[in-house]
Amino acid sequence: MKSILIIGSGKFGRHLCRNLAELGNQIMLVDQVEENLEEMLPYVVSAKIGDCTNPSVLESLGVDNFDLCFVCISSNFQSSLEITSQLKEMGARHVVSQASRDIQAKFLLRNGADDVIYPDRDIAEREAVRYSANHVYDYIEVSEEYSIYEIPPLPEWVGKSLREADIRNRYQVVVLGTKENGGRASILPPADYIIRSDQHLMVIARKDEIDDLLKKIQ
Repeated sequence: MKSILIIGSGKFGRHLCRNLAELGNQIMLVDQVEENLEEMLPYVVSAKIGDCTNPSVLESLGVDNFDLCFVCISSNFQSSLEITSQLKEMGARHVVSQASRDIQAKFLLRNGADDVIYPDRDIAEREAVRYSANHVYDYIEVSEEYSIYEIPPLPEWVGKSLREADIRNRYQVVVLGTKENGGRASILPPADYIIRSDQHLMVIARKDEIDDLLKKIQ
């Protein structure tokens, strides 16, 4: 469990707040507009109205007491930049700021951000991969080279063990887990696990090596 400050309760800020709260973290949420905070009250331990470009407002939050500080402001980059810089000057341990373009990320990193996130770009890339391949049900980028894909098993694998299917050697992908139609996942199945037609496989692979497998699935 971590203590987290989220500044800005726009669309991304609200989604981030809900997900972090569901994972058991303690959250303070700050926004200039009271109405933006009301629906988030069940998810936070504290909600405050304030303009965080004002140094006195930030000082009153005790930013150095939080494990993480998120700056989730997409409508006004100047405000995001000012808040990011002030957070670091006030001793914030780890600052994560939202950006929509590479040039914004560069300025944020130069002015105190420890990490930068691109919600719109990341969602667009994920959905592009998912929908360009007919049977990729989910996609998570791990690095520039590797990604995790949720795919159905090839018919030739069904009824065979992972060892017999020899997926790793034949397609250069590693099976990390299986997923039931209802969403329940099992991680790191043993080599003698029998592949079923009603399950999906979660595999990790290099992006430049999975094309042959995805073409077969299509």
